Amino acid sequence: MFVRGDLEKIEQKIFRGERLTREDGEKLFACNELTWLGALADFVRKKICGDEVLYNVNCHVNLTNICMSRCKFCAFGRDDDDRRAYAMTIDDAINLVTEAARDPNLIGLHIVSGLHPKWTFENYLAFVETLHKKFPALYVKGFTGVEIQHFANISGLSVEEILRRLKAAGLQAIAGGGAEILTDRVRNLLCPKKATADQWLNVARTAHKLGLPTNASMLYGHIETLSERVEHLIKLRELQDETGGFRTFICFPFLPKNTALESEIRQTSMWDDLRTIAISRLMLDNFRNIKAYWVMLTVPVAQVALSFGANDIDGTIHRENILHDAGATSPRALAEDEIIKIIRDAGRVPKLVTEVLS
Repeated sequence: MFVRGDLEKIEQKIFRGERLTREDGEKLFACNELTWLGALADFVRKKICGDEVLYNVNCHVNLTNICMSRCKFCAFGRDDDDRRAYAMTIDDAINLVTEAARDPNLIGLHIVSGLHPKWTFENYLAFVETLHKKFPALYVKGFTGVEIQHFANISGLSVEEILRRLKAAGLQAIAGGGAEILTDRVRNLLCPKKATADQWLNVARTAHKLGLPTNASMLYGHIETLSERVEHLIKLRELQDETGGFRTFICFPFLPKNTALESEIRQTSMWDDLRTIAISRLMLDNFRNIKAYWVMLTVPVAQVALSFGANDIDGTIHRENILHDAGATSPRALAEDEIIKIIRDAGRVPKLVTEVLS
């Protein structure tokens, strides 16, 4: 490696398998040695995961875009009187999954939604229960920590009771979204009407206690500082030390189109996307899976990210709405053979996920 000083010390810590500190993480974000970062992250990825890259054949079910939170970074949420607003019925959801299930390799559902101001917790619960009974062979991963906290707020039930009822209805894992940046400064400015950083972490902690695995994520490239990115990663790492319940970490680059921040913030560069994935792999030493989410990164960047520490490329999706409303230019779905080719062309070995890992 062609680095000196503090970076060389960090490099040696990585080779020795030592945990990086907050200061190390800040130095990594401050450095301009992108290929060096990628090589280190790829070294760690290979040691932890080998050459297998996870993918899944899944279907996203976005129940409604009507949302009382209306976060500044979101292009999906709508007021209920907006002409573009929608709210699925249970029959709508069944029809969507029935269409996706024409693919015999479909493995699971990914259910996320807006915080509908009129729906009760029982409304959301009914979707899980019905889809699980109608499609028992499909795993059901759904709802973010933000949604779970919302269900507790509107029902008067504890987070633990909400999760117990969802698990009994068929929910098998919690989605990783809604973490955004886990600092109160950022959340108070961008999403003050939804779960705080501590509440999001508490949902994950409680889910893990009940045997419900969760994913974790970071939405970066908006108003957060680089130090806050590091703080976010450390909070996730600390909770993983405590519970071991996180399955996958996903980096979400902020897509500003059609959001309240569109005129203020430019979309992240490929350079930033790749360094953030690489540093996430290096800082999150207790996470096995780091996802390069092709929907937001675009397929070419996600493919390159497989050499920057990522070992998961997500799935076929079937139909994605939330991120495309924010200007995602990737396809709304990919065929399984396309995903396999993307992975193989990157020199990796495709591994179809058959359980809630990704």
